[in-house]
Order: sequence, then structure tokens, then C-alpha cells
Amino acid sequence: MPRMERVRRLCCGPAGSATAALELCEERVDGREEPDGAGHRPPVFHSIKVGNSVLIIFVSYFGSRVHRPKLIGLGGLLLSAGTFLLTLPHYIFEPYQYSKTIVGNTSHFNTDTCQPMNQTHQLEFCTRSDHKFKKMGSVWGIMVIAQLMVGIGTVPIQPFGISYVDDFAEPSNAPLYIAILFAISVFGPAFGYLLGSVMLRLFVDLDRVNPATIDMKPSDPRWIGAWWLGLLISSGVLAVISIPYFFFPRQMIHQKKSISKSDILSEMEEQKMEKITNQEFIKIFPKMLLKMLLNPLFILVVLAECCFSSVLAGLSTYLNKFLESQFSITTSTANLLIGSITLPAVAIGMLLGGVYMKHSNLPLVKIPWYTGCVLIISVVLTVPLFFLGCSTQKIAGINYNQDVNRSSSFGLKTDCNAHCFCFDSTYHPVCGSDAVEYISPCQAGCSHSVFNYTTRRILTYNNCSCIQTPLKEDYAVPGHCKVSCSYLLLSVVFSLSFIGLTASLTHNPLYMLVLRLVRHEEKSFAIGIQFLLMKVFAWLPAPALFGAVIDSACIRWGIMCNGKRGACSYYDNDLLRNRYLGLQVGYNILGVLVLLITGWKVRKIGGQQNTGPV
Repeated sequence: MPRMERVRRLCCGPAGSATAALELCEERVDGREEPDGAGHRPPVFHSIKVGNSVLIIFVSYFGSRVHRPKLIGLGGLLLSAGTFLLTLPHYIFEPYQYSKTIVGNTSHFNTDTCQPMNQTHQLEFCTRSDHKFKKMGSVWGIMVIAQLMVGIGTVPIQPFGISYVDDFAEPSNAPLYIAILFAISVFGPAFGYLLGSVMLRLFVDLDRVNPATIDMKPSDPRWIGAWWLGLLISSGVLAVISIPYFFFPRQMIHQKKSISKSDILSEMEEQKMEKITNQEFIKIFPKMLLKMLLNPLFILVVLAECCFSSVLAGLSTYLNKFLESQFSITTSTANLLIGSITLPAVAIGMLLGGVYMKHSNLPLVKIPWYTGCVLIISVVLTVPLFFLGCSTQKIAGINYNQDVNRSSSFGLKTDCNAHCFCFDSTYHPVCGSDAVEYISPCQAGCSHSVFNYTTRRILTYNNCSCIQTPLKEDYAVPGHCKVSCSYLLLSVVFSLSFIGLTASLTHNPLYMLVLRLVRHEEKSFAIGIQFLLMKVFAWLPAPALFGAVIDSACIRWGIMCNGKRGACSYYDNDLLRNRYLGLQVGYNILGVLVLLITGWKVRKIGGQQNTGPV
């Protein structure tokens, strides 16, 4: 596959939310000629998280001394600007050129069908494609700057938003309000997945070419959707909804029904901290940080959240890839299912967790045991999924040989296509009439095609020398072969959604536990440290680890024009399912163990403070 085509294809992956879209688009603009698998991520991939992690601990430290709503509004505007910048690569790229088949009298070079041509044509074709990468330096710089802006813009939103709600809400209502906050934050990515599903059905260059001239449909593996349009819409919405935050007061007046001794002591401590100058406040930063990190209960709860967040990171990053591989569905369909079923289920679980905390008055000492039991249930519910999935279809030269004399080894070059000069870099799957999939019409030995001039799409490839059936049929149709267990798709999606709902019941109790383990004036700082630790131990390493696990199940790596390895084309579905789900179960079991230690630690100090109802 030529480098420009590889770059464009990578960006049309699932864009469930703005962040997910950015992660996929930056894979497109990674012009380096290195292995590009799920586990490989260029440094630009991490810039959004680095920009967030470096600042969040310092910004949150000043949470009790700043106008939190205004900073949230500023962060939203910066996030909007960064998201807008991420659409610019679309306008810098030249229009997408995909491989085509010779039709009529056109002289476009055919890279798909079997042609008795010299391989020097491949060098010329690659040279023309690589020439388009002269602009990649500027694109790389835009991506880094934009993602840093996105990372910085997200810094004040959750630390200041959560502490602001908890400070000025009635104590009995705070768990419910925070649960609503997190539930709504999940509906954002859900809307993003649905928006991405619609946008990916539109051709990437809809603003530059006439859609009627496109001879592909969204199910074609070469199809690239309008990834940039979803980001453009998100940028505008972010700018609009950021404005109202500038009109919120710095503090809200609320009436407390009763004032306890601990409330009086907390207010006295807060007044004492407010009298400290900013210079003195900065000087005691290391002391405050060390105090927070040496709080064993706080660290244990955060580590448990890291385990839960690692599972979420693996699901949010690779669930669409998992569904696509297991059931041979399109990216748009995977996004639609995740956005309409899975993410709303997670949001409902968070909301139900907050409702339970509000009405149960669950003591802090019981929260670790409650969350541990819920996670054990989610692990048990995951076990049946190991047996629900489709095995990899027959793929000629990869896991299936037409030549019975070569049963011990696999190879794309066989006697039936020896007369064809096929590009190793071409990836245009077709399904033969023999129910075997070929990575391109050329590999199937197809020399002709039937073109529908009304729809401007190829209907079939004919005269395929590698395809033989008892009825002497020798044709192939564009696209992947259908899997035999597609009827399991909805069952798996609903099962995953119910597991997500169950596990999300622990989200609100763990957050409330964090807020009650620290003093009033330390809430923003505690949330900032919590987010930093979750970035370092969950959201940064977990996607890389899940990606490495997914890469280990690859059975066919794409080949770039220069001969180096590209993206994975095919996976061993059974191996992928077992390893992907197995890593999730491993993280959940580790989280249960941490929660058991936390419960033992809390029970040990059961007679001390911070063990009453939330």
C-alpha cells in the first residue's frame, strides 16, 4: 500500500469521541517508515496526555484560590481551538487517490487485477505516492501543537468541576450530582461515536470531489470516511457551551441543616490557608504533595481506580477494532453499536451507582467491600464471552492453501497466480465464489472486472485463475467474506454493555471515597493527583499494553511500498478474543485484590475518622 494511501486509511478508523478521532488521525499522519501496529504509537499520540498530566497537578493545587468556573470556560475554549486545528491536515492533504481498476478506455494504471507487467511499474507508482509526503513536516507540527492544546484545555474541567459540585451541594446530594456529571461525560463520547458513524459514511473528500464519481461504497476496505467533519462540528459545539461558565459565581451560597465539629474544624483550616500568601502557598507545595502520596488509603483507592480505568482504556481504544475483526463489520457499524448501546449502558451504571450512594448512606468502611464484590460479578459475567466469537475466515496464502501440495506452509504466490505481477503493498480484499478471501483481485488471479456505470462501482472480478468451484465459477466480489457467526454480534454487544453497566456501579463510590479521605481545601489537589496517577498507571500504559496484545494476534502484516511493515491486515480471531478479554479480566482481578487490601486497612482503623456515611 503506498504511504499516502496508508496514511489516509489509518485516519478513517473509529472516531467515537474527539479524542478517539485524534488518536486515529495521528496514525494517518505518522510519516515515519516504522512498524505501525495497534501497540505502536508515535510520540504525537502521547502529546495530548503529556500536556494534560504535566499541568493538572499544579493547576489543581490552586483550586481553592482561583475562580474555578471561569478556568473551566477557558479550558473549553482552548479545547475547541485545539480540536479545530486537528482538522487542518485534511486541507493540507491532496485528494485521496485509491487504487482503481481499468475501466473502458481509461489509462489509469491498474494496481488490483492480474496484469502481465514488469515490476518496475510498482517503483514508479510508489515514487508518485511518496512525493505527496513533502508536506508531512508541517502536518506533524500542527498535530503536536493541537493535541497539546487539547490536553491543556482538559486540565481544569474535571478537578475543578467535581470539587465545585461537591463544595456547594448538600452533602446527601453530592454523590448523585457527581454521578450525573460523570454519566453526562460518558454520553459525550457516545454522541461522538454516533456522529462518527454518520460522518464515516461520507467520503473523506466530499468537499473537493463529486460524490457521484466515487466508485466505492462505505463497506469497501479502501473507503475513507470524513473523519475531519466530526471534529469540526465538535469544535463549534465546544466553543458555544464554554461561554456560560464565565457567568457562574466563584462561590455558591448553600444552607447546611447541621454543622458538625469536623465541619467547623475544616472551615477554620480553610480560613487559615486563605490567609497564606501565594508565595508561601507555592513553598508548601512539596509538603502537601508528599502528604497526599503518603496517605495509604488514598493511594490504595487510586490504584484500584487505575485498574478499572485500564479496562476502560482498552475498551474505548480497541473495542471497535475487536468487533470489526470478530464479526467482519464496518467501522461505521461498530461505532454505531458502541455509541448507541455500550456507552449509554456505562453512563446508566454510573448514575445508578450515585443513586445507590445517595439512598444507602453507605459507610466508608463498606465501600471497598461493595466495589470489590461488584467487580467480581463483572469478572464472572465476562467468562462466557471467551466462547462467543467467530474464527478467522479462510484467507488464501495466510491461513489457507489452494494447493494441496503446500499444506505445510503458506504463501501468497502460488502456481495459479504465478503469471501475475501483484503488488505486495496492495490491500483490496475480495471474496471468491469458493468462499475463500483473497487480499486483492490480483492474488486471486482475476484479470477482468464488471463495472456498473450507473453506481460507478465494480460488481465482480472475473476470470480468476485461483478460484475453482464444482460449478466452474471463477469470480470474486469486492469486500471481506461474511463470517459464519454474525448472528452473535448483538449478543456480544449487549453482554459487553451489561458488564460495563455492572462495573460502572463502582465508579461513584470510589470517587466519593477519595473526596472523603482528604480535607475540604485539599479536594481539588487530591483530584489532580488522582488524575495524574491514573494517567501514569492507566491511561498511558494500558492502551499500549492492549495494543501489544492485539498485535501479538496478527497473522498478516501489511507491506508498504518501500517493503517495510505496515498495519495489520488480518488477526487470528480466537487468539485475539482470548488475549483481549483475558487482559481485561486480569486488570479486574488485580483491582479486586487492591480493594480487599483497602477494605482490610479501613476496617483496621474503623474506630477513627472518615469512616462514617458518605
